[in-house]
Amino acid sequence: MSRTRGLRAGWLLGVALVLLGAGGQSKPDPLERMAPLLGRWAGSAEGQPGTGTVRRDYERVLRDRFIRVRNRSEYPAQAKNPKGEIHEDEAFISFDRARNALVLRQFHVEGFVSQYVLDPSTTADRLVFSSEAIENIPPGFRARETYVIAGPDAFEEIFEMAEPGKPFEVYSRSRFSRIR
Repeated sequence: MSRTRGLRAGWLLGVALVLLGAGGQSKPDPLERMAPLLGRWAGSAEGQPGTGTVRRDYERVLRDRFIRVRNRSEYPAQAKNPKGEIHEDEAFISFDRARNALVLRQFHVEGFVSQYVLDPSTTADRLVFSSEAIENIPPGFRARETYVIAGPDAFEEIFEMAEPGKPFEVYSRSRFSRIR
C-alpha cells in the first residue's frame, strides 16, 4: 500500500512540476522576434504622400503580453501633396496561441483598422506582416508591412498595398534610427 502511495505521490509531483514549468525550463517569449524594434525611433519617409518625417515607439505593455506601437508621419505641403498630411496610427502586436502566430492590429486616424499576421516568409532580419482584414476600405484590398532590420539601431519599413486582383505596390518606405 505504501509503495502505491509513493508512486502516486511521485507521479503527482512530476505532473505538478511540468505544469508549473519547474526544472529550470522557462517558456519561450512569443514576442521575442519583435525585440529588435523595441524603443523610440525617428526617421524619414517617402512614397505616395511625398517626403516627410516619421516618429515611432514600440513598447511592451500589459504585463509584457503585448507590444504597443505609436506612429506619427508628417508630410509637409509639396508638389506631390499640396495640402500636406499628418498621419497617426496606434497598433498592438500580440501572440495568438491558437494559430501560433504573431498578429498586428493597426488603428489609423483615417478610420482604417488593419489586421495582419506574421508571414511564413519572415526571417530574423526581415519581418513580414500580411493583411488578413482591413476595415473601412472597399473589399478585396490587401496590405503588407515589411520591417528590414539593418542593425541594432536602424530599420526600414516598407508599406505596400494592392487593389483587388492587382499586385502589391509600394505606398511608402520609411527609414528609422534609434533615438532611445
